[in-house]
Amino acid sequence: MSELKLLHSIPLKNKLGEGIIWHGASQSVWWTDIHGRFLYQLFWPSLQLNTYPLPERISCFALLNAHDPMRSDYSMLVAFESGFALYQPATQGIFWLAKPETHLSGNRMNDGRIDRQGRFWAGTMKEHDHGQHGTLYRLDQQGCHAVITGLQIPNSLCWNKNSSRIYHADSPTGVIYSYGFDAVQGAVSQPQLFAKVPAGAEPDGAVIDAEDHLLCALWGGKAIARYSPSGQQTALHPLPVSQPTCLAFGGPELDLLFVTTARQGLTEQQLEAEPDAGSLLIYQSPYQGLPESELAVLDWTALQKNGGGDVEAG
Repeated sequence: MSELKLLHSIPLKNKLGEGIIWHGASQSVWWTDIHGRFLYQLFWPSLQLNTYPLPERISCFALLNAHDPMRSDYSMLVAFESGFALYQPATQGIFWLAKPETHLSGNRMNDGRIDRQGRFWAGTMKEHDHGQHGTLYRLDQQGCHAVITGLQIPNSLCWNKNSSRIYHADSPTGVIYSYGFDAVQGAVSQPQLFAKVPAGAEPDGAVIDAEDHLLCALWGGKAIARYSPSGQQTALHPLPVSQPTCLAFGGPELDLLFVTTARQGLTEQQLEAEPDAGSLLIYQSPYQGLPESELAVLDWTALQKNGGGDVEAG
């Protein structure tokens, strides 16, 4: 098995680093510290870092399409803890689109990403008792749609190369599921067991590589697991941290692997033993990634009316 080679550990002490994506046009990665309420941009290879404080926790996001007319005012679409909005980190300007769970107390957004057709997806979770109150939503021109319900902690969302399958996990179950995917409608079929992660670990953020294998961060498992399209574990890469959270391929050749990590819930003793906990880890990878999907150009004002959102100035 080829190994991951650690190139850099960026010591940020993120409470819960998450949602990392590579932006090829700027040769940089963006990610969020959910509980620290910060958004980060790190340029490659200079390692120049931009840090933006947040008005509300963000769990995942997508950068607006370069051709989007709203891009002059808002640079990203984000899943704030309370709903979907366009956002401008530099000014903290917010254009609310949809708040699908205002009737539920204690829920917040969690894992999400863009599908290959340009739609944005994000799931919700109940923050403290982890009951089955979470839902995976699809945001498109017609509005905000509930697709998978009854979740505890939605994670590992990604699509195979030809968009015939969607992968998704409910982390506490330790299982990644595969669903048939209708790429035109954005609809999913019944779940099938794809892979069970090693005992003691939970599946967190996942990404598909150029060989159509799925790489998954193992929360509590101190590793990244790689699975073939049939669900066989083909590699297990040990990490210096027990709580890796999310993965993104990047760099000019898409052969760097960026890994967010967390300090949340670790004791002082554990933190002493894991000095890299909360850091951004950058690896030279034996695998190559796929280009990040691009967000579709949508009529956000019409979507806002469909979603019942309201505009908030920064």
